[in-house]
Amino acid sequence: MGVANRDAKCASADIVTDILQLFRDRGNSAYGFEAVSQLQHALQSATLALAAKAPSELVSAALLHDIGHLLHELPDDAPDHGIDDHHENSGFRFLERHFGPATYEPVRLHVAAKRYLCAVKPEYHELLSEPSQTSLRLQGGPMNADEVAEFESNPYYQQAIDLRYWDDIAKDPEMKTPALEAFEVHLREAVIA
Repeated sequence: MGVANRDAKCASADIVTDILQLFRDRGNSAYGFEAVSQLQHALQSATLALAAKAPSELVSAALLHDIGHLLHELPDDAPDHGIDDHHENSGFRFLERHFGPATYEPVRLHVAAKRYLCAVKPEYHELLSEPSQTSLRLQGGPMNADEVAEFESNPYYQQAIDLRYWDDIAKDPEMKTPALEAFEVHLREAVIA
């Protein structure tokens, strides 16, 4: 099922219910070559956002930042074959219809935030897991000066950086998190009518 078909499948009157079901249906897929599933990664990211006392919009962004991976049919090893799934863009397009910019902009920018941090903090690159370093190459590598300036001009760039750090940490197979349903309240707070 392609992105358009999956979007249609998630177009019921209650998008939060649809999102939770999407995680139940597809969240057990591998998170690339990391030691966690897509769902574990999402829950860990959102748990880290909660620990940082982030507002519901950013907690939701943390939970949903990789939803684009759940919306396509590419294999988990696509980056190893030189394929960038552009999950940040498909996730953004899906979320912008249902959430405000405080949720969808950090999702759209979370890959750019990795490129940004590699440009402004060269030591950050060494903190990336090997799969993240592989995807960084496919995503364009560190930003140039013009890209840095453009990234910093977005009013949500700091939230994207926060999300990026949570994203980087959320790969621990031993981390305990609340269940998916515990985040429903944040999704419902962030969703727009």
